[in-house]
Amino acid sequence: MKKRTVLRDVAQLAGVSEMTASRALRDAPDVSEATREKVREIAERLGYVPNRIAGALSSRSSNLVGVVVPSLSSFVFPEVLAGISQGLKDSPLKPVVSVTGYDLDEEEGVIRELLSWRPSGLIVAGLEHTDAARAMLGSAGCPVVEIMDTDGEPVEHCVGISHLDAGREMAETLLGCGYRKIGFIGTKMARDFRAQKRLSGFVERLKQSGHALADQELYDGQSSIETGRDLTARMLERSRGLDCIYYSSDVMSVGGYMHCLASGLEVPRDIALAGFNDLQILRGLPLELATTDAHRFEIGEAAAEIVLTRQRQRGDAEPVRKLLHPTVSKGNSLAPKT
Repeated sequence: MKKRTVLRDVAQLAGVSEMTASRALRDAPDVSEATREKVREIAERLGYVPNRIAGALSSRSSNLVGVVVPSLSSFVFPEVLAGISQGLKDSPLKPVVSVTGYDLDEEEGVIRELLSWRPSGLIVAGLEHTDAARAMLGSAGCPVVEIMDTDGEPVEHCVGISHLDAGREMAETLLGCGYRKIGFIGTKMARDFRAQKRLSGFVERLKQSGHALADQELYDGQSSIETGRDLTARMLERSRGLDCIYYSSDVMSVGGYMHCLASGLEVPRDIALAGFNDLQILRGLPLELATTDAHRFEIGEAAAEIVLTRQRQRGDAEPVRKLLHPTVSKGNSLAPKT
């Protein structure tokens, strides 16, 4: 665990007293603009976060574990949170959740706010952050666990799956069934780095086999059953020769299945469908859709265990890198082509 950046560090580099540095960061009127800008620049570079636990509590941590996720509107992250809650259940630590909307600037502000309350740990979805957010995570002074993704360089601890491998394995599965004219439908693709990586791995594996995507629809909005249904209808209308569609999420694949039911298309005879996340919503369908289990509950539980273990340890310890393996399920929406 790296040493927490404190006000003294900022003041020393700025060549001012701690009191002046504090006033500069609070926009006090008796500090020159030049000093204020210098102190702010150094504070941001060091990842310094003001301490809101006053007086004698300022050197201690709260019993809060900050959890930063991009969304609660889908079924994905609530299961991660359930795993975190389960992992912390028998400890005095309690999770506090903040949502970023897949916005890295919003994530930076959320991390700053959570760290200002001196949490006992911080669990953050994803490996991509602004430079300022990464600096704050690197000098947080508490265990930091990045979750869901392992394709990148973590700040400290990390637990998740390789989304590149998830895409590759689904491509391998579809190719093994004989599908060659494959479309891809994804949402939030400009902001969802994990979905981007799955698509990259998927396309890479197709290319290695001498194939390419027959069509793709990269939608900027949120995943929903309605969106999945509409985009599937649009894709099948313009690409009539498709034999399979791969979706960035199960919610979208359910929408695709709804379109097929309404249009009289038989799955997988007329069109094969595959999604991602192995959501509970798939259990209630008349046909079991192909998907990939990303082990969301296990990821949350493991992240909580890392926070608890590192909190109990004294001194520096080697960062934990825990890789879980995505598991493809063919369901009944894929079948070998004859």
